[in-house]
Amino acid sequence: MMRKRLMQLLFLSVVAVTVALSLWGPEAFSRYQDRKLLGDVHQLEAGLTGEGYRYILSGNEKLFILSRALDSQKRSESGQDFANFAFIVNHRGPSETEISEEEIYERCNGGIRELKDVGILPEEVKDVDPELYNAVLYSAIDAREPRNHVPVWKVSLSSSLRNVKKENRLLEIYLDGETGEIYQFYVRVSHTWEELEPESMIDAWGQYLGLFDMEVYDHGNPLTEATPYVKKYLISGTGGEKTVITIGFYEGIRELFLSVSPER
Repeated sequence: MMRKRLMQLLFLSVVAVTVALSLWGPEAFSRYQDRKLLGDVHQLEAGLTGEGYRYILSGNEKLFILSRALDSQKRSESGQDFANFAFIVNHRGPSETEISEEEIYERCNGGIRELKDVGILPEEVKDVDPELYNAVLYSAIDAREPRNHVPVWKVSLSSSLRNVKKENRLLEIYLDGETGEIYQFYVRVSHTWEELEPESMIDAWGQYLGLFDMEVYDHGNPLTEATPYVKKYLISGTGGEKTVITIGFYEGIRELFLSVSPER
């Protein structure tokens, strides 16, 4: 009889521990992952490839992760809290499946030519010159599912240069670290906003990345933008959330940009 009661008590104890872990464990692990991955945006390494199964992300999902990772970086740099995403320098270097530092400029110029061919970038835009640009490999990470990350090369015009004419030059460009697809850019052009065709450009860009469920976004308050020359679109992300795609133009400096951000 005593043995039976001891067995029952042991069984109930195991059940209680299991239930407690199921309720408390994921939250605690998430907090641990946040501290581990998000404590220092600029210094952590991203050794996230090479082991186990990796889910293949769609274009919509990649932009969802990238938009929130970039937003998290901005908020962390301004001293605000940030959640489950990070945009961190990949100090370990490219993996076997990612574009190498030796290849990135050639792949970037190939992407630029492709965007010209489909009418997203004006023909006058110059190729990136390795002597004038810096390239840094990042990882955009959803810390809740860190294996579903996006490697991103950021290629930017060097800030240390003097007397370099910026007209028809890309200032910044963000490329997929594996495919070379272009996700975001800022470029000086010789055109005016009226001479550009933003609707056609966004449509071509959506086809280029294989995006789906794209819709026009009536963002309401124009004061949230630094320029009146913008058009916004929404695409589905994950869990019912949306990603905002913005194509815009700064008139004074004739800067065309295409960027992604979370829906507010």
